[in-house]
Amino acid sequence: MRRVSTRTLTVLRPGPLALVTDLGRPGQAYLGIPRGGALDLPAFRLANRLVGNPEGLAAFELLLGGFELRADTGCTVAVTGPPTAVTVLREDGTRRAVGSHRAVYLWAGDRLLVAAPDSGLRNYVGCSGGLDIPAVLGSRAADLLSGLGPQPVRAGERFPLGPASGSPADAAPVPVSVSPDELSVPVLLGPRDDWFDQPATALRATWWTVGSASNRIGLRLRGRPLRRCPDRAQVELPSEPMRPGAVQVPPSGQPVIFLADGPTTGGYPVVGVVDERQLPALGQVRPGSALRLLPV
Repeated sequence: MRRVSTRTLTVLRPGPLALVTDLGRPGQAYLGIPRGGALDLPAFRLANRLVGNPEGLAAFELLLGGFELRADTGCTVAVTGPPTAVTVLREDGTRRAVGSHRAVYLWAGDRLLVAAPDSGLRNYVGCSGGLDIPAVLGSRAADLLSGLGPQPVRAGERFPLGPASGSPADAAPVPVSVSPDELSVPVLLGPRDDWFDQPATALRATWWTVGSASNRIGLRLRGRPLRRCPDRAQVELPSEPMRPGAVQVPPSGQPVIFLADGPTTGGYPVVGVVDERQLPALGQVRPGSALRLLPV
């Protein structure tokens, strides 16, 4: 019999998009299952550490704030990612600005309000004990491409918390996520860079704009199209494996950088692959930002 948690919290407002996330489902691409999980893994892990959790427990991933929850029992929370305004609203109506990147204790009935960050896209809300919902294929993360895991968070939805097993982190300087309006990332050329006309020169010479259709599946870039070599212009490529960071180029010539929820296979050529250490920054890039891909 599954234990029923007596520790819960209720989401009153999810904002534009709030998801339950964790470290994802790595190692299952051979089954067609994306890795998924938090896009900004350092910020996600930090949220858990600040509240005393093991770093892989499930937490909330927020898109552009507008988030409000109510503690139905006493618990510790922390908001990480880009700096943002965080407010605690007590039952007597008093408000207290508490800031992000620190452990905050909520009494039963307290509300936590998370505003939209000034830069970047995604904040993380860790809760002591983690969000104790059923796991699907070893993960509690929502996957927008495959549909695995929980659906996006709804207003009024109640979440059980696991037992709090650790102590909140002591106050100390902690890293915060930054998202400049212009970002340059290194790209390892291949495996299909030979399908394009001078790909290194074309990539290096272009400032790409992050398109509005970008999401957790991938960043859709807009700029001077990459041109295929004449002998490859009409050639079809059989589907081959994909990974987060793959820079796929469809017939339009406008690249797509796959992120955590990206597909595990694809039939368009991959001109290069972004180093995984750059993926957290790409998960915070807003539409309209300028992005440069630097071949290495």
